[in-house]
Amino acid sequence: MARLTKNQKTALSKIEVGKAYTLEEASALVKDITNVKFDASVDIDVRLGVDPRKANQMVRGIATLPHGTGKTVRVLVLCTPDKEEEAKAAGADHVGLDDYISKIEGGWTDIDIIITMPSVMAKVGRLGRILGPRNLMPNPKTGTVTTDIGKAVTDVKAGKIDFKVDKTGIIHTSVGKASFPAEKIYENALEVLQTISKLKPSAAKGTYFKSIYLSSTMSPGIQIETKSVVGI
Repeated sequence: MARLTKNQKTALSKIEVGKAYTLEEASALVKDITNVKFDASVDIDVRLGVDPRKANQMVRGIATLPHGTGKTVRVLVLCTPDKEEEAKAAGADHVGLDDYISKIEGGWTDIDIIITMPSVMAKVGRLGRILGPRNLMPNPKTGTVTTDIGKAVTDVKAGKIDFKVDKTGIIHTSVGKASFPAEKIYENALEVLQTISKLKPSAAKGTYFKSIYLSSTMSPGIQIETKSVVGI
């Protein structure tokens, strides 16, 4: 087992063993235990009582974080020439079609999200083997395949995230940065949890929220008392 650093020991000492915190308490504590030289990402891990191998228990959704992610999101728009100006005006970092498809086929994936339109999905679809494993494949369910290119770019830049449950039944997503005030971390995390709550599949039986943990890059996880979270 790896030895803990001095910072990790200090962080652990601030977390009460066996205690589940309220979301408000955890949002303040995660800032207190984050002691790194960079602006760490704050993440939430939600274990759900679903079987993601069954299509009717897959949980996938979109949340718009009220205070954004704190990250600069690099957006590529794959579109027809008539939509290029709209994409650029909305703040897309890269805009084009065939030239970028060729770049991706050559191994380029230096982006965070790809937005495209239904009419070019036949071309984009052949990139699935490259984009799929990197979670970059556009999908109508997450609003990244749309005719309203400008709005899609604006939403993503403003803090729209998409998430889905993994094969072990966990949703892992970022809810901000450690530099955020605790209140903003709390409000972003609450938005994600309330969105997940609304997505509960009717086929899922028993306890839906099995566990919730808040952590930052390299910090221990802080357990959250699920009953303390408003609206889930």
